[in-house]
Amino acid sequence: MNLQKFLLLSSLMCAFGCTGADKLEVINPVAYVDPYIGTGGHGHTFLGVTAPFGAVQVGPNNINKGWDWCSGYHYSDSIVIGFSHLHLNGTGCSDTGDILFMPYIGKVRTQPGTQQNPLSGYASCYSKDNERALPAYYEVFLKTHRTKVELTASDRVAFHRYTFPKDVEKYVMINLKDANGDDRSTDTYLEQINDTVIRGHRHSTGWSKKQQIYFTAVFSQPVHLTLYHDSVQVVGNSLQGLDVKGNVTVAPVVEELGVKVGISPVSMENAMDNIEQEIKDWNFEKIVDETTNKWNTELSKLQIETTDTVAKRIFYTALYHAFMQPIMFNDCNKEYRGTDKNIYGDPGFTNYTVFSLWDTYRAAHPLYTLVQPERVPDFVNSMLAIYEQQGRLPVWHLYGSDTNEMIGIQSVPVIADAILKNVKGLNYERAYQAMKASMMSDYKGLSYVTNLEYIPADKENESVAKGLEYAIADWGVAQVARKLGKAEDYEYFSKRALAYRNYWDKDTHFFRGKNQDGSWLTPFNPVHSTHRNDAYCEGNGWQYTWLVPHDIEGLISLFGGKEAFVSKLDSLFLVNEDLGDEASPDISGLIGQYAHGNEPGHHTVYLYSFVDQQWKTAEKVDYILSHMYSDLPDGLQGNEDCGQMSSWYVFSALGFYPVNPSDGMYVFGRPIFDKVVLKLPGDKFFEIRTNNNSAKNKYIQSIELNGQSYNKLYISHTDIMAGGTLVFTMGNRPNKQFGK
Repeated sequence: MNLQKFLLLSSLMCAFGCTGADKLEVINPVAYVDPYIGTGGHGHTFLGVTAPFGAVQVGPNNINKGWDWCSGYHYSDSIVIGFSHLHLNGTGCSDTGDILFMPYIGKVRTQPGTQQNPLSGYASCYSKDNERALPAYYEVFLKTHRTKVELTASDRVAFHRYTFPKDVEKYVMINLKDANGDDRSTDTYLEQINDTVIRGHRHSTGWSKKQQIYFTAVFSQPVHLTLYHDSVQVVGNSLQGLDVKGNVTVAPVVEELGVKVGISPVSMENAMDNIEQEIKDWNFEKIVDETTNKWNTELSKLQIETTDTVAKRIFYTALYHAFMQPIMFNDCNKEYRGTDKNIYGDPGFTNYTVFSLWDTYRAAHPLYTLVQPERVPDFVNSMLAIYEQQGRLPVWHLYGSDTNEMIGIQSVPVIADAILKNVKGLNYERAYQAMKASMMSDYKGLSYVTNLEYIPADKENESVAKGLEYAIADWGVAQVARKLGKAEDYEYFSKRALAYRNYWDKDTHFFRGKNQDGSWLTPFNPVHSTHRNDAYCEGNGWQYTWLVPHDIEGLISLFGGKEAFVSKLDSLFLVNEDLGDEASPDISGLIGQYAHGNEPGHHTVYLYSFVDQQWKTAEKVDYILSHMYSDLPDGLQGNEDCGQMSSWYVFSALGFYPVNPSDGMYVFGRPIFDKVVLKLPGDKFFEIRTNNNSAKNKYIQSIELNGQSYNKLYISHTDIMAGGTLVFTMGNRPNKQFGK
């Protein structure tokens, strides 16, 4: 059976079947995932193959040409330089791209060539007409080398299949020197063990300062390895240095070559064990099928019913992007390398990394508590292990190192959310002590919060942004302290959670940078702020006015009441002044000064519900869902940021959103699907039905929960996890009494 027929049958054989609430006969969700969404524009999404939350992300690499190539690939490109085994999904910085494999033919080459002259090296031209991407399968035809490349993967092992032309000289370049963007090798090693096994390691620095990745590659045919320091050939079976490369010579008679590449954070031996545990034979289609089934299992935790196939593609691709990370960072024997670079045995949980927490604490992690609750204890226990290894909870943990990128310590709200939702498998006291110690540290201006109750703008850059993020985290510490009966700590951190007020300028109604002497940072322009030299981070004064999700009522009081609050919130979406040349490229997806392309404002459209104007939330959510997401390669308005941009869509399409990411309350917006069924633990289901659903009927008229009239503007996590049915009745005009 050829692969195309196999994939078609695989996608048709899977169906959701009975939900327990009703029969929902739907083709498997993988059939609606389009991995190209977000690979164009500024989405920076990963293209290639990975299992859900898998350690391997194997896919094509282009020549890096700047910011839009952060993932290693961009839809606009047509030159490939290899297929690497680690990638990031939608980040704003470039890293990984480790362990590049590139099949090629003709004379021996050691350099990839250039964008202007790819034929000067082993790079190849390719065409979108000869490229295909599915969650568990990637294929491209290398025009320059007349070679077809096919990729699939298990959790920790990539599986390559190359189909070469007949009777030509053929090679596979293993490049350990080069990677994505600014990732630079610090130690590389390559050796041939026998005629089918090659192994090595790549240590590097970049965004992640001390990254260590080990690998073993098993070939389906005998091969011979020639070693190089960059382009200088070295005699021998092994080589170590900064710039090790290897040309793997394949016999001219070989037309099909399989390569299984296991990776490990611990050792080459563990990488080999991962291969032996996860891919025992050379049945490529079997691995495609197994990984497809893994994706179906995860994506079918949310089952939707709609006639809008575009929305269905966007939704399931969004869920797919959200489930790419965090990634497993251990081996089949459960060993892993800690942030302190020591090797740890089985810790009793699956160790994870790639925690883009400044982004993902807002919606991605709350989404995991709903549809990945079995993984949440492992996520949190991984964070607690990082705390014990480095002395502080993670900020932006990447492949064994904390990048310390972005602001806040936003693992704290994630851990608070888990504890407040009564997630099992956690030592709450241990977690609380890690939260408290981290927030009492001197990390990026926290000592000023402790001693001065605000961060001076003339002492610390991005002071307002940091102060507001710390206040959100402090609120989480306070709530956990209350849950654990720590009254004194509860009072202390509750007070610190209100420290955001110290940045409030009552005259301008903006949060502003305040100097140590109490004066305001000047000059001040709420539009032309940049993340480089002022009080904000990847935003401006308009966007940071609303970053108080833990105390909306307190924010309203700062404005002097609901009327003034609404007036300012309305203005946010109307002010069209140009941001200027110095604005962060992350400030994108603009509606006035609202920037959907970056994370700090993601909750903002839901704030109308707190001032008796929920219909305005419905209007804004409806507009963003329909205008700022599409099923095209440029279908995201900003960086995916490791699932956050997509998690906003998933929540909002369901009809609600976690404004405060730690309080377990989801504020209603505007549902777009006729029916959704959430599969819950314990064989329970939560069903969402939308009556009178249409593009015009964007306004909630009424809600019922389990057959009873429901007048709140939010639903709790507890109510959802208990199972039941939520029914929205929609209309084409606002019901301004709804929720009052």
